[in-house]
Amino acid sequence: MSWQSYVDEHLMCDLEGGGHLTAAAILGHDGSVWAQSANFPQFKPEEFKGVMTDFDEPGHLAPTGLLLNGAKYMVIQGEAGAVIRGKKGAGGVTIKKTGQALVIGVYEEPVTPGQCNMVVERLGDYLVDQGL
Repeated sequence: MSWQSYVDEHLMCDLEGGGHLTAAAILGHDGSVWAQSANFPQFKPEEFKGVMTDFDEPGHLAPTGLLLNGAKYMVIQGEAGAVIRGKKGAGGVTIKKTGQALVIGVYEEPVTPGQCNMVVERLGDYLVDQGL
C-alpha cells in the first residue's frame, strides 16, 4: 500500500457520525513529506523543529503554542513523547509520533477532537506495530 493511500483511505475517510478531517499528512522525522492531502498546510522548518523538540522535551510548545503554516494552536493534553494535540477555535490538530514518521490530522467542526484523535492515533499505532 502506498503512503498516499494511507492518507486517503485511513485519515481522510468518512468518520462515524459524519464528517472527515480537514487535512492530513504523514511526514518523516526529517520533515520530508511521505504523503498528504491536497490542502495540507505546510510546516515551516522552524515550526516542524518545534514539534520534534516537544516530542523529546514534553511541554516545550506549551508556552508558545504549536504553529502549523503560521496558524497557532493552543497545546492541550496529549501523551508525552507520543501524541501532541492542539486546539484552535472550533478545530484542532492531532500529531502521533511513530518510530520513523509523524501522522498528522487537522479538523474543524462538526468533527470532534475525539474523532480526530481516534483516526490519527489508530493509524499511528498500526504503523508502530509494523515497525515504522
